[in-house]
Amino acid sequence: MSPGIARGWLQGRALPDGLLARLEPASGDAQSLRERLATDGYLYLPGLLPRESVAAARAEVFAALRATGEIDGPDHAPVATGTSRRAELYPDLGAFWREVCEGPALRACVHHLALHALTSRLFDAPSTPFDFVWLRAVTQGRASPFHFDHPYMNRGAPDLLTCWTPLGDVALADGPIVLVEGSHRFDDLAARVRGRDVDREPGFSGSFTEDMIDLAQSRHTRFLSADFTAGDVLVFGMFLLHGSLDNRSRGGKVRLSADVRFQPAAGARDDRWFGTPPPAHGGRSYGGLNGAQPLTAKPLAR
Repeated sequence: MSPGIARGWLQGRALPDGLLARLEPASGDAQSLRERLATDGYLYLPGLLPRESVAAARAEVFAALRATGEIDGPDHAPVATGTSRRAELYPDLGAFWREVCEGPALRACVHHLALHALTSRLFDAPSTPFDFVWLRAVTQGRASPFHFDHPYMNRGAPDLLTCWTPLGDVALADGPIVLVEGSHRFDDLAARVRGRDVDREPGFSGSFTEDMIDLAQSRHTRFLSADFTAGDVLVFGMFLLHGSLDNRSRGGKVRLSADVRFQPAAGARDDRWFGTPPPAHGGRSYGGLNGAQPLTAKPLAR
């Protein structure tokens, strides 16, 4: 492993030595960042967002989850209680999660002017975010499957960027995002999803089911992640393979993060992700996210 980076877990297995490395921070002018994004497939930007904005968003989300009885403890170390009153208090679970995802503090964070400025520089044109926000509260033992973003949001502008934001400090043991190094050049894997649409192909989830450790070793590549702190942002395109490490935090800590997508403001829009509310996959809007289910529920298929 790279010096100073702890061992992570993936799909229930400890990552072998040498298979996990640190994300490399990026800086520079717009042209330098565009070149770095093209070369590495990602931009890791520590401290891009104000910590106070992230803290306000985190407190807002956890206040909603605390009210349903799903978490306990302080905002910096919330733990899942294993119980929930969400379905009792909110018969429409999708409406509840929409309310959380449209909270003013969360929106102010994930649609922050710093993200508008960054993505506008990368597009060399004014940018706009999707109205839909992917908010993820991940409990101990859970992880996000590996995928490219393309088959979930490919009906509008081709130039899209994902901005992943940890809503608080997220250590490797908490199960943060993890990238497959160099996978933006894995054309054979991209071909499996290019032009496909999860909402037009019944039974197609878009995620990869193979053992990712075996895949990385067979391609002589590594996984990239970090001990993230509040304010960090990770940016990448639609064809970078990514998922998350397993949440193996002690005491059942809940990992909180958000994904938001930006595109050129003048570009065509994928109607699934814009509107009040956006219809999202299958017209389920926020009800289609795992987050809409109580933290005690089994995760939905992506």
